[in-house]
Amino acid sequence: MTAGAIAAEVIRHGLGSATEQMRLALRRMAFSPVIHEANDFAAGLLDRHARLLAQARSMPAFLGTLGMATEAIVAACGGEDTLAPGDVLVSTYAYDTGSHPPDMTFVVPGFVDGQLAGYAAVKAHVTDLGAKDTACTDTTDNFQEGLILPGVRLFAAGERRADVHRIMLANSRAPEALAGDLAAIVAAARMGIDQLCRIVTRHGSAGFTAATEVMFDHGEKVVRDVFAGIPDGRYTGHAQLDDNGITDEPIPLGITVEVSGSDVTVDLTGAPAAASGPINCPRAMTVSVARVAVMSLVGGGESVNEGFFRPLHVRTTPGTIFHAVSPAPVFLYAWAAVAVADGLHRALATGLRERIPGRSGGDICATVFIGRDPETGRFWMDGTDHGVGQGASAHGDQGAPLIHILTSGLLTACPEAMEARGGLRVESYGLAPDSGGAGRHRGGLGVDVVYRTLTGCTLSMLWEQTRTPGWGLHGGGDARVNAYRVVRPDGSVHESGKLGGYPLPAGSVVEVRTGGGGGWGPPQERDPAAVHADVREGYVSEAAARRDYPHAFEGGNR
Repeated sequence: MTAGAIAAEVIRHGLGSATEQMRLALRRMAFSPVIHEANDFAAGLLDRHARLLAQARSMPAFLGTLGMATEAIVAACGGEDTLAPGDVLVSTYAYDTGSHPPDMTFVVPGFVDGQLAGYAAVKAHVTDLGAKDTACTDTTDNFQEGLILPGVRLFAAGERRADVHRIMLANSRAPEALAGDLAAIVAAARMGIDQLCRIVTRHGSAGFTAATEVMFDHGEKVVRDVFAGIPDGRYTGHAQLDDNGITDEPIPLGITVEVSGSDVTVDLTGAPAAASGPINCPRAMTVSVARVAVMSLVGGGESVNEGFFRPLHVRTTPGTIFHAVSPAPVFLYAWAAVAVADGLHRALATGLRERIPGRSGGDICATVFIGRDPETGRFWMDGTDHGVGQGASAHGDQGAPLIHILTSGLLTACPEAMEARGGLRVESYGLAPDSGGAGRHRGGLGVDVVYRTLTGCTLSMLWEQTRTPGWGLHGGGDARVNAYRVVRPDGSVHESGKLGGYPLPAGSVVEVRTGGGGGWGPPQERDPAAVHADVREGYVSEAAARRDYPHAFEGGNR
């Protein structure tokens, strides 16, 4: 290795270590379970041109938004020339950050010898930021979705702006939790920028800049080497959203991928016009989705930087679902994003046959309970995202249910922790037999969960893909879809679909059934021994096995 390559490796690992310190600090200090338990945040370091240097192991969906958000936030606050040491910038403006308002985005600039060295950025989902519902499914414009801060200074030259801070807390149903989260986010970002400035100082600005260019060039080469193995051409995939949260009509989506040499372009210019409900996705998140979906195919386990993104291009049309403009509602932006990622993989399934698995359950199946403590009157929020079955691949069956790859940094809540907070009891939690798609390789299983409310509360079900199953590939079978059922003490029942602020008396039951993953390859090619092992382990019932794999019960295979 050359001296420059060695320096680049030292700096790359130093930057990665710094972002991990940011991640650990935020999780240990945050007040809200959605941050310290669910891991719903991203922490990264960027150079002075807002190019991603390193990002902590947290939320992949935010991977490509930090750079675009940083550029927009700095511009909204007056530009680079107005920045000073000790500044902390914040935005909840969806069309800049790429996310709904509760995903607050903070940017802290750092200086070495009086010159801007780069930025630390943190995007974190706070418990409540004053939307019409804490978890919205039926908003019709962005003004209903929470406090809008279009790029402002929370700290100016190290001094907290008390007026801005008071405005934030006044717009939250959980001001104590928000105050704690704000302090934790700012501390984590400051920790990161201090580490970045130390690295720049140690290597000198010129040496640091040269090393980062080596890092970027290496990342670009890694991706181009993979892209070059995809036959040139135009690949088309499709997906579907259940509805827009307001009306009941499904929304078909077409995704086109163009491959030319080692360049890949994701073309979403033909997307439907922005919806009346909150499933619209800002462009920054759409770009990020394409990046995550493609990076998941590259492999190698490397921590990505801006160079990895150079061979990937994304085309969108302003005013459509995938390029929302103000005031289009965006609270469920991530649900449309998940569909794009899956459709992109489906489009490439012919060109990358051995790399693309069947589809997963296609959602995070977010279930949110919200109420007030009957004794103190204090607001509380609990719930979790749920794992879904993952699609089988050319290399084998899928195992345990996982969070969708787009948000795979998220962690499902611990049932014991949920029960300890006092509002819920988790009555059962287990794998769902027969939920995976049949195939030469079997799709992974979803989960069955039953919750019981111990106090009165409201329920929000931010669910998708209740109509479209995890699809199989190359002859593999489809899996079951996502579904849920709510049973109130009076016997009334509500089933499936997006749901926001639904009142639940104490003693209500919520039955969750997440979807499975699609199979890969024809079921008749599955090894009979594997079929019988599935039946023994309880992954597949004997009745389903006899239906899907009759060859496993013929002759000597009985």
